[in-house]
Amino acid sequence: MAGIRLEHITKRFGEVTALDDVSLDVHDGEFFAVLGPPGAGKTTMLRTIVGLEPPDNGDVYIDDERVNDVWPGDRDISIVFQNLALYPDKNVFGNLAFPLRQQKRPKDEIERRVTETAQMLRIEHLLKRKPAKLSGGERQRVALGRAMVRDPRAYLFDEPLSALDALLRLEMRTELKRLQRELGRTLVYVTHDQVEAMSMSDRIAVLREGVIQQIAAPEKIYHEPANRFVATVVGSPPMNFMPAQGSWSNGTLRVSHDAFELHAPAGPAAPVLRAALPEGGGCWIGVRPEDVHIEPAGDLGIAATVYVTEPLGGETVVDLLIGERVVKALAPATLALEPDQKVTVRLDPRRLHVFAEAGQALLSAAGAELFEVRAPATG
Repeated sequence: MAGIRLEHITKRFGEVTALDDVSLDVHDGEFFAVLGPPGAGKTTMLRTIVGLEPPDNGDVYIDDERVNDVWPGDRDISIVFQNLALYPDKNVFGNLAFPLRQQKRPKDEIERRVTETAQMLRIEHLLKRKPAKLSGGERQRVALGRAMVRDPRAYLFDEPLSALDALLRLEMRTELKRLQRELGRTLVYVTHDQVEAMSMSDRIAVLREGVIQQIAAPEKIYHEPANRFVATVVGSPPMNFMPAQGSWSNGTLRVSHDAFELHAPAGPAAPVLRAALPEGGGCWIGVRPEDVHIEPAGDLGIAATVYVTEPLGGETVVDLLIGERVVKALAPATLALEPDQKVTVRLDPRRLHVFAEAGQALLSAAGAELFEVRAPATG
């Protein structure tokens, strides 16, 4: 097994900076996901770890050994590419055996390790077939097996499930998690799919334009995002953002939206918060759709109008007009709503966030009754 550490890695391609001063530490035996949109620098990060791209600045460590000058084949790391890169002229046995033959392993060892790997992946009945005769999921397992058969110190995966249909992706997510747990190996998994990152990983690094935005466990990424970008890229539908203004009174922060106000005692963090959100400064209130609760129209709560509904079977995404802004809510499928219907909305005070105008997180309730939601001040 192996821990992987990047220290201040920068990689440029001409005028484009693919990685900008990236530092992270992947623990030994950890399932570590790198999440970001296309062009974020995810693949470049993997290629830098494995040695296919030398960094312009910074250092790569594997088990505390600096490997910048170590040949990729000598780093003892397997990588599975997005296109799988199977050899079409070789059968499954030949594809699995190829890396062992490159290492000039004995024939009996090759046969034993290929057989063991095929059994673990449940593809032993496919060993004589060529890739063209395999389904998408079977080809995926062969690519995994070719990476596993060497018994490397760590595995790198570059969006390996992106070409599969939804049902196969679900099945392969389960298989990957099971295999990683059974093998106990370090695994770095690159994806643009937040469901893959959230459901499989021990920790997630969110990457944007070559810059790390946040590294944390999936639960913390979801409930305490470091900025608006992280809050948007994790969660479906993504977090709602409503423009507001901040003001202060006796150490209490008041965040004012046209339709409601949030009041929160700042406590010891008041000096820092006042610097980040001065009197009258613009900010954003963030709330996830599942924390927007819809009730019949009444005097208490926030007045809203149903804009459109999107039935999803077990639940319904409801687009609401609060003031002039659309806010998404998740409602039970049994709740009957019609366009233009007047309703009342309640926001869960344990799940609210305040972000600075520039995007960084200022306050997060994170399960505590930090905020009090009130009607807007008049006069």
